[in-house]
Amino acid sequence: MPSHFEPIGQRVEQLAPKATPDTNGAPAENDDDERIVEQIESLCMNCHQNGMTRLLLTSIPYFRDIVLMSFQCDHCGFQNNEIQAASEVQPKGSRYELRLFQMADFERQVVKSDTATVKFIELDVEVPAGRGQLTNIEGLLTTIVDDLESNQDARRQQQPEIADKVQEIIDKGRAMLAGEAFPFRVAIDDPAGNSFIAPDPRDGVGKWEKREYFRTAEQNEMLGLADTRGGALATGFDEADGATASDQVYQFPSHCPGCMHPCTTNMKMVDIPHFRQVVLMNTSCDDCGYKSNDVKTGGEIPKLGKRITVRVKGSVDLARDILKSESCALECPELHLSVNPGTLGGRFTTVEGLLTQVRDDLKSQIFETGPGHDGLSQAEQDRWTRFFENLDDAVAGNREFSIILQDPLAASYVQSLADNPGEPDEQMTVEEYERTEEEEEDLGLKDMKTENYGEKAEGEKAEGEKAEGEKAEEKVAS
Repeated sequence: MPSHFEPIGQRVEQLAPKATPDTNGAPAENDDDERIVEQIESLCMNCHQNGMTRLLLTSIPYFRDIVLMSFQCDHCGFQNNEIQAASEVQPKGSRYELRLFQMADFERQVVKSDTATVKFIELDVEVPAGRGQLTNIEGLLTTIVDDLESNQDARRQQQPEIADKVQEIIDKGRAMLAGEAFPFRVAIDDPAGNSFIAPDPRDGVGKWEKREYFRTAEQNEMLGLADTRGGALATGFDEADGATASDQVYQFPSHCPGCMHPCTTNMKMVDIPHFRQVVLMNTSCDDCGYKSNDVKTGGEIPKLGKRITVRVKGSVDLARDILKSESCALECPELHLSVNPGTLGGRFTTVEGLLTQVRDDLKSQIFETGPGHDGLSQAEQDRWTRFFENLDDAVAGNREFSIILQDPLAASYVQSLADNPGEPDEQMTVEEYERTEEEEEDLGLKDMKTENYGEKAEGEKAEGEKAEGEKAEEKVAS
């Protein structure tokens, strides 16, 4: 099978600007937009002679700037290639997941920073944080399989049982690379938020997914982020505050997830007519400028999910209130737009506001580094440009489209424009549906025991009785 990725050292050589000689034979000066490869003589950690390190700052499509580094020693032949993020640690960690269906999906570009872990879920193999890589899905999987295979001879001699289990993983990985095990998933989890898997405008719901999350204290410590000012952190309200009122804004101290300095989080309870009570939360940091807005819904988990379909025909429909929960997937078939659950977090806004946020977030990811950078072909630029033109027309109310909200927790809402409460809205349909097994698994409902949770399951009960019987026998024997 031909390889679709190449070492970073070769990529640095290809991206190095080639000076064009002028009429006098002297090399011409490089243009301002040409990237320059910095070459630094540095110590080889293998033979302790001097080798050459080459550094290149380049832009990754849909992502941000990174530094490509390639070291080579002419004395012993030692080579080392890796990448580092050229930007600061992001305010939130990120987790990307891609579901592969065909051979073309192996070509998705991947940036794995030195703080990220990679996992092929169906293969049940996880690569811990380590050296940064610029590669693709095929490159990640090939590296894992080759590393496992390189030590098989020693395993067969020392631990034959483990070698047999590892061989099963190797065989399954080879079958994936040969296109014989579709579909399967790969996930990259980076607490620093500096890794990514490239998206494609043709991805539908459930194929490419990005989730952002707040780092834990352990993850912040691992990244070298800590609050140097000290002081206690309040995590709630005093008991004297009593019950929260819907017309009151509560403030409580917290720590900024971006710089870990003390900041303030505002919380307000809001009653949505004909729906339920939700919590609006806002965090703002005066030190680094970090801001976040989120919506939390409460209540019991319903037995059925809910699917809401709205036909947007003009400015009146764009002004509808809409609540998209964290568990809700959004789709606009006419605009070729799909947003996976968790991508935007919880949002309480209008239809226009939600589409505007989706458009701005996508543009910041895709065109952040400007057109013409490496890896973004003219065809891809044209495809994304058409996509954003259609989205702009929809936000401006110049075209009709549909919005489909599918929420397995039935925690999302769209304002009805019917004249009287309880009457159906001609442009909106609301239907309940049975959750799929995958949705139940993602929400953790399959592992949740809600009835007779104080009693042991039959299997656990039998195991307990058996253990007690064995202890009694040992006591009699002694």
